[in-house]
Amino acid sequence: MVSVSNLHFSYGQKNVFNGLNLSLEAGYIYGLLGRNGTGKSTLLRSMAGLLFPQKGTIEVLGFNPALRKPDFLQQLFLVPEEFYLPDISLEKLLKYQAAFYPKFNYRQFEKYIHEFEILGANTLQEMSYGQKKKVLISFCLATNAALMLLDEPTNGLDIVSKSQFRKIIAGALDENKCIIISTHQVKDLESLIDRVSVIDEGKILFDQTVDFITKRLLFKISFDAYEVAQSLYSESSLRGHAIVRNNPEGEEGKLDLELLYKAIITNHHLIESAFKA
Repeated sequence: MVSVSNLHFSYGQKNVFNGLNLSLEAGYIYGLLGRNGTGKSTLLRSMAGLLFPQKGTIEVLGFNPALRKPDFLQQLFLVPEEFYLPDISLEKLLKYQAAFYPKFNYRQFEKYIHEFEILGANTLQEMSYGQKKKVLISFCLATNAALMLLDEPTNGLDIVSKSQFRKIIAGALDENKCIIISTHQVKDLESLIDRVSVIDEGKILFDQTVDFITKRLLFKISFDAYEVAQSLYSESSLRGHAIVRNNPEGEEGKLDLELLYKAIITNHHLIESAFKA
């Protein structure tokens, strides 16, 4: 689906990627995590053919994205963090844009609009920022594009809308689609993603499936001083210490994505050791 090899990219003197490698497959929802300014948006825009590698290669759906061929564009949709929507009605948006996507499903779009509770506005410009974003997400999913790139999609959404977003995205995935969600708000993706990819310092710092993570690591609250001292990562809380520790016996547990992310950023070599054992 997507193959990124030895990617180098910079803005002037600012290095963004320095030999980044990443491989993504259909049938999964990927969480691309990282701090602001680490290149998450740049990577998505490179996959969409809006930015061009200075070294290395990107292959998406068998195409070179930089060529922006029609057969490629109709299979991809990018929801950018910053966007502009014209001052037109939803009906005209569909009339002018849906035809570019052969698999666009009007009933799906109406379903998503209903689930997101987008009502009352005559034109897109009369909508709030959050409503506009939900329209764009609904349109993206209704295209049934093979590759969907969502850059900080939960920015501007309230708590209820974030819950709706997770439910809608989970229901939209099938074996022929790949959904990549870039965010620094890791809690918003905790119950949604299949694979965690963390980008930092121009490279992929961590890349593992959620199933494998929970087999190798255990996330828990501990009051045991020895267990805390032996953990891979810990932080104090009102309830004790939240810790990440090795899981040699394969105990069943739930992923704490925020705790994992902090552990990776703080000492990724220690976390990686759990997956090499």
